[in-house]
Amino acid sequence: MKHFKELTTAVLTLLATVAYAQDGEAPSGPSDVNVLGKDTFDSFVKEHPLVLAEFYAPWCGHCKALAPEYEDAATKLKEKDIPLAKVDCTVEAELCEKNGVQGYPTLKIFRGPENSSPYAGQRKSDAIVSYMTKQALPAVSLLDKDTIAEFKTADKIVVIAYLSPDDKEKNATFTSVAEKLRDSFLFGATSDSALAEADSVKAPAIVLYKTFDEGKTVFDGEFTAEEITNFATVASTPLMGEVGPETYSGYMAAGLPLAYIFVDGEEIKEKLTAAIRPIAEKYKGKINFATIDAVAYGAHANNLNLETKWPAFAIQDTTKNLKYPFDQEKEITETSISEFVDAFVAGKIDPSIKSEPIPETQEGPVHVVVANNYEELVMDNDKDVLLEFYAPWCGHCKNLAPKYEELAALYFNNPEYKDKVIVAKVDATANDVPVEIQGFPTIKMYAAGAKDLPIDYAGSRTVEDLATFIKTNGKYKVDAYVAPPPEPETEEETEEPKAEKSAEETPVGSAATAATETVKEAVKKATEAAQAVVGDDDYVRNSLPEEL
Repeated sequence: MKHFKELTTAVLTLLATVAYAQDGEAPSGPSDVNVLGKDTFDSFVKEHPLVLAEFYAPWCGHCKALAPEYEDAATKLKEKDIPLAKVDCTVEAELCEKNGVQGYPTLKIFRGPENSSPYAGQRKSDAIVSYMTKQALPAVSLLDKDTIAEFKTADKIVVIAYLSPDDKEKNATFTSVAEKLRDSFLFGATSDSALAEADSVKAPAIVLYKTFDEGKTVFDGEFTAEEITNFATVASTPLMGEVGPETYSGYMAAGLPLAYIFVDGEEIKEKLTAAIRPIAEKYKGKINFATIDAVAYGAHANNLNLETKWPAFAIQDTTKNLKYPFDQEKEITETSISEFVDAFVAGKIDPSIKSEPIPETQEGPVHVVVANNYEELVMDNDKDVLLEFYAPWCGHCKNLAPKYEELAALYFNNPEYKDKVIVAKVDATANDVPVEIQGFPTIKMYAAGAKDLPIDYAGSRTVEDLATFIKTNGKYKVDAYVAPPPEPETEEETEEPKAEKSAEETPVGSAATAATETVKEAVKKATEAAQAVVGDDDYVRNSLPEEL
């Protein structure tokens, strides 16, 4: 991020000015999103106990897509006194650097200027409202007969504990779970035994209320944090859900295999849901089952090694990112899918591995990894391996390529370092890899002796910073980077003063045009520099869920 400061205030101001001129009139109509800068940011977050702030750039694709959702959420949350704000990082570079912005948009929750945390919800209006509502409440809301009914319907999923106030241990256990899962669920508690009886339970009890399936589920496990956490995760997942932008990340984080049913219409969706529901009931808590709209998200079938013909069925091991596609020549029925799922659970089905051919020779300093040589080049060796997961269509991957080649050459061309460090890349769209990639490029360090604990790279994509990352996190601490020598100073040339043209010889239009072109050129250079340091989130984060 150190290069971020090098974008001067003057040029950044030009960025904002020309962007305004190019876009035409400023947005009309009132906005409930508060626009903040270095002079207003700290005072604003001090005045409000809870603030959601978006750090963005006008040229960022995802920022533009987020804008209407963010505006709508701001309006809905205004009545709850939860303000939303935004900061233009092309104008407020120093403020954005101070807050650790490395991708656009970056959303952060502030409880004062020095107390911030990443926003971890989805980027849709309803999801933002739900997430921030949870943040505004305590980890566990204390309920009574006047508040419990409204609380049960405050969100799609609500968890309520019926506990005696004297049971300190169980109260502490429930609170610890609530603190851990507060981003996902609303948690409440009551000591009123009459309220427990009204819900046909007896303290100590936990009930998860939901707006789908059977409406509520009663906890029947041992009262431990692990058991309660597992209960909330399983009970909150629909028996037959639907994969989409709002749900994808939740399924990936659940730690259970996900069975996809690709459907291209309501009729076939209803038919297959009815057929597969008994299988989903049998394996509830072991495998998640969900339909997916093949018309809108059919491209995701390729990620599961399925052809784009419907209906289709596949299971994904979300932990190891292994894919088990159902034979598309067979009909999808309750019997055929039941046999397939039974065999999967029994470990009798081999995963489908998509791989490009193994290169006959490694051309150039960057090693090419494919699925079929992944273990050999990345895992089964005693070298520090820096691996880039890329996509051929990714703009930032293309921008990174020459720098990545330069980085690799530092080690490949040095006999002392060649056997200690490998810089490699893998096309994650053409090869199955054992990690779930959320955006491109993703860069990970697989250090010798710690291959099972890869380290994600989150710095700027410069040769110097990448080399420092290898030195810091690799086993061998190889310091390969050599700073280029400073450019020699040149004597300033002087020239004879020229007679100034009169106003008549310099039309106003020509002067304005020349000034505009100068500004545009400065803007172009500043924008390119800014994008080199802080990437557009089209490629940095959440690209797969956005695809879905």
